[in-house]
Amino acid sequence: MGYTTDDIDKITEFKTWSNRQKTDELLRIDAALYCNLGTDSTKKEREEVRRQSRKIYQAIKRVDPSLGERFLQNFDKV
Repeated sequence: MGYTTDDIDKITEFKTWSNRQKTDELLRIDAALYCNLGTDSTKKEREEVRRQSRKIYQAIKRVDPSLGERFLQNFDKV
């Protein structure tokens, strides 16, 4: 099953998945967002992907606080 950004909260609440599985799936969604950007993407599209990516990193922080914090710190540097 392919999850999207609409499923972020659902993924973090899964009881049968390990924290590693949740993090992996959230990062897969993040990678797919950036893979769908191209040279012809508008600034608005790039900003929307960036907002969704930040939402994903915040969800990772709920699952694994130390890893999520590192992602957010590096995200803010860019």
